[in-house]
Amino acid sequence: MQDIPGGPVSRRQMLAMLGKTLGGAAMYHGMTSLGFAQESTFTGPLRLDGAPQGTHVLVLGAGIAGLSAAYELRNAGYRVTVLEYNGRAGGRSWTIRGGDRYTELGGAEQECRFAKGEYVNPGPWRLPYHHHGMLDYARRLNVPLEPFIQVNYNAYLHSTTAFDGKPQRYRTVQADYNGHVAELLAKATNAGRLDGDITGEEKEKLLESLASFGGLNKDLLYAKGLRSSERRGFDVPPGGGLMARAQYSTPGDRSTLIRSGLWESLATAHEYEFQTSIFQPKHGMDQIALALYRQVKQHVQFHARVTKIDQDARGVTVTVDDARKPGQGVRQVKADWCVCTIPLSILSQVDVTAGPEMLAAIGAVPYAAAFKAGLQFRRRFWEQDEGIFGGITYTDQPINRICYPASNFNAKGPAVVLGAYMFGPNAFEFSAMETEERLREVVRQGGMIHAQYEKEFDNGVTVGWHRVPWINGCMAMWTEQARAQHYDKLCAIDNRLVLAGEHASFIGGWQEGAVLSAHDAITRLHAKIRATTGKGNAA
Repeated sequence: MQDIPGGPVSRRQMLAMLGKTLGGAAMYHGMTSLGFAQESTFTGPLRLDGAPQGTHVLVLGAGIAGLSAAYELRNAGYRVTVLEYNGRAGGRSWTIRGGDRYTELGGAEQECRFAKGEYVNPGPWRLPYHHHGMLDYARRLNVPLEPFIQVNYNAYLHSTTAFDGKPQRYRTVQADYNGHVAELLAKATNAGRLDGDITGEEKEKLLESLASFGGLNKDLLYAKGLRSSERRGFDVPPGGGLMARAQYSTPGDRSTLIRSGLWESLATAHEYEFQTSIFQPKHGMDQIALALYRQVKQHVQFHARVTKIDQDARGVTVTVDDARKPGQGVRQVKADWCVCTIPLSILSQVDVTAGPEMLAAIGAVPYAAAFKAGLQFRRRFWEQDEGIFGGITYTDQPINRICYPASNFNAKGPAVVLGAYMFGPNAFEFSAMETEERLREVVRQGGMIHAQYEKEFDNGVTVGWHRVPWINGCMAMWTEQARAQHYDKLCAIDNRLVLAGEHASFIGGWQEGAVLSAHDAITRLHAKIRATTGKGNAA
C-alpha cells in the first residue's frame, strides 16, 4: 500500500475507513439498539371493534401521534377530545410559509417573508419508503407525494481544510474513493494477500467485480480514461457536430482524498433510513397532519396548555390554561381515559398522577438540540449555474448541510433552500445569536460553497428546537441503559393513562415512530377498556 503522509495505513485502519463508507448495515444494527433505525412494523389500518358506547377518551397533543390516535379512536366509536397547546395542528410536523409568525423562548419573534408557495420544514422533511404507517395515511387521506432527493451526485462535499477549501462534486469523491479502494484490493488479491480466504475461481470473479465497481482499466488501475471518466465526469463532456472532442478527467490523488475525510458523507446514502425511494408531501410536510386534523377537527381544542393530569379509578381530570393568556383561562376537562402524546421534555414539568415507575421514566429521557435555517434566494442559482437539482451538499462547517428543493425544477423566481441543519453544541451556539446574526452566519458559511449566496440571498427564518416553547428540544435521546430501565414502564398503561409519541417508539425522531406508538397504545388501551367496562357498557 502507498503510505499516507504522517504514517502508513494499516489493514485495520483501511477496513475502518471502508466500514465508514460502506458499512450502512453495521451502522443500522448499532443504531437499532438505541432506537433510531428500525423498520416500520405497520401491517395495515387498525381494527378496533366493540368500543363501549359513550366512552370518552381525552387525547393530549395534536401532533402526528395525537392526531392518529384521535382519528382511529373516533373511527372505532369513541367520544374523543383533543387538547393542543398551539393554535395549529401537527406538532413537529410543521411547515413555515410566508406570513407565518413564530416566537421562541426568550421572546425573539420572526415573521416569514417567503414568496407564495415557498416553505421550509423545520421538523421532519422526509418519508422513507418503509415508513408504511405514514404512507398509508397519505394514501387514505389523498395527500399527494413527490420524490425527495436524498443523494444528488452533482451536489457537493466540502471541507474547509481539504482541496484548498473548494467544494468537490459528490460524484467525483465517490468515484475516486471507490476507484482507489478497488485498485488497492485488486493489488492485494493479485499479490496473494487473500490466498486461503478465497478460491481461484472466486479470485477471478472478485477481480472482475472490482474492475466493474471501481471503474478500473484493463490493468486493474484506477487511471485517467473512459471508464473512470464515466464515473467521475469528463473535463470536456461528449458533444455533437464539430464541438470539441471529449476529454477525460484525471482521478484525484488518493492520499489527499483519504486525508480530506470527505468520504465520511458517502455513508449516509447507504444507511437504511435514507435508501431510496424517499418522499415528501407536495406543498409541505404538514399536509399529512392537516389531512388528519380535518378528519377530527370538531374534536380539537387549541391553545390548551396542560398543567395537571389527575386520575383515579373512575376517570381522568386534566387541568388546562389558555396558552395565549396564562392564568386567565384555567379549566378542567374530564374523560374516562387519556392518551398523552405530550413530549417528555414538557410532560416532565407537568403534575401527573401516575405510579413511580412511569414518573421516573418520564424524567429519564433528555431531548436533542437541533437548529434549521430556511433561506429564500432570488433565483435558483444552484440549478441555473451549477446543475444541482435537489439533493444535499455536506460540509464540515457548523451549518452541516444544504438541502436543495426537490420540486418546481427549472422554475423562475425565488426559491427556498434548507441552508443549515445542525445538532448539539453548534445548535446551541447558533440559537444563542440574535435572529438576524444567525442568518448572516448561515449565509456566510454557505457562501464558502456557493459564491452566489450573498448576492442572491433575500430573507430567511431559523428554528432552534431547544428554544421552541412547546417542546424544548428536537427529539427524545434514549441511551441503551435508559431503554433497558425505563422504556417498557413508560409505555405501560398506568390505570387510565397511556403515553404515545416518537419518544415511546424504536423509531425515534421519525413520524413513523409516533404513528406506531399511537397505534400500539390505543390498541392496548382499547383492550383494557373493553375488559374493564364490558362490551357495550359506558365507562
